[in-house]
Amino acid sequence: MRNWKFWVPPAVNLFLGLPAIVPLFLIWYFLTNGPLASLGWTQQDPNEDDGMLLWLVIIVPVVAFFAALWAFVNLSMRSKLITDDPPYPYWLVSVVLTLVPSFGPIAFGWAYSAVQSMLN
Repeated sequence: MRNWKFWVPPAVNLFLGLPAIVPLFLIWYFLTNGPLASLGWTQQDPNEDDGMLLWLVIIVPVVAFFAALWAFVNLSMRSKLITDDPPYPYWLVSVVLTLVPSFGPIAFGWAYSAVQSMLN
């Protein structure tokens, strides 16, 4: 019966990765149209003429809300479900599993594109 506690944090962090797509996209959009475009590493969207302050007003609350939610959920699970393991693997696994729904499809698309270019 104790074995189910092992699977709850990974499942919850994978589930939290689905809404994490929104703050990660907002951070990516801000970086590509702001600082990275100023450095010349990316090209700014020509339709983006509202300025970056508006984006910061949107991004900061969204990212802060998600980070607070993620931290609260993981601190609660860590203290209630896992009592004997060191905290470091827990936090590393939690972060990686939260990022999987965002970066997993990107990595799959890159791998698929590489395979297709090798076959053609």
